[in-house]
Amino acid sequence: MELGKFWDKYGMYIAILFMFVMMFSYSIEWLRVGVGQAIDAFFSPLVDGLNIPFYVLIIILSALTGLYSSIIQKYTIDYDRMTEVQARMKEFQTEYREAQLSQDEKKIKKLEAKKDRVMREQMEMSQQQFKPMAYILVVSVPIFFWLLFRLSQVKSTITFPYVGIVGLQAAAVWIIPAWILWYMICSITLSQVIRKSLNIGGL
Repeated sequence: MELGKFWDKYGMYIAILFMFVMMFSYSIEWLRVGVGQAIDAFFSPLVDGLNIPFYVLIIILSALTGLYSSIIQKYTIDYDRMTEVQARMKEFQTEYREAQLSQDEKKIKKLEAKKDRVMREQMEMSQQQFKPMAYILVVSVPIFFWLLFRLSQVKSTITFPYVGIVGLQAAAVWIIPAWILWYMICSITLSQVIRKSLNIGGL
């Protein structure tokens, strides 16, 4: 089997498996700390030399990971076809609903025959969206390991609206640590700007 066809057929499952492996690796302390220390050996002179505040460091890294993931998605996902498939699915659902409401049995049977093809296209697009995950996690997970390693060495705070000043390691909302919440806010915001700049559709 050709590599391209193999990836088309099993790429989603490989990406999901890899995602679970990466998530599980968070629970392995020696691996998490080891990766963090290895990356810190290269990055600490730059970070410490510039004396970058931790919350600013998170902004920079969220921008870099947002750019990296957006570029990967741009060249691994066919957004034109995705838009077409989504439009066909929406049109099919509208027609099917109207046929059911009008109890048009002839039209319902005709649409039932079309349903498998439309659903298959939708599934293919869903699988395509999972494929870039493996590439994205290869960079994103080590960066998180490094942030966790650096965070264990600093005592930094951040101010959130309605919450006030909290330590980056403290829970800001429910059980979500402040640094993860800040990373999520920065990542979502900056990713939208980057995707708009690269003319990438939403996932």
